[in-house]
Amino acid sequence: MVRMGSVIGLRPEKIAEYKALHANAWPEVLATISACNIRNYVIYLREPENLLFASFEYHGDDWAADQAKMAADPVTQKWWAVCMPCQRKLDTAAEADWWAPMEEVFFHD
Repeated sequence: MVRMGSVIGLRPEKIAEYKALHANAWPEVLATISACNIRNYVIYLREPENLLFASFEYHGDDWAADQAKMAADPVTQKWWAVCMPCQRKLDTAAEADWWAPMEEVFFHD
């Protein structure tokens, strides 16, 4: 199991929409997340900076294959098309990263 964290900006005018979307996340999207070996997925919002922090555990053994599986799912593609306009990529994120990955520096179980 690997814990992962990432961050992205949230457009201020889209906060209510983003919260409503995630309060009623599509069951097919949740099923795909689980099928791709992701567990304990949580997203936090920090206002007034409007930063989203995501954290989850990856329980698979082929991250690239599971991410490709998720990206190929038509319902997930529609979900991303609805959610991505709410988000704002960080200026410091790598070109290939929408959500900017974060380094784990502390964990206590």
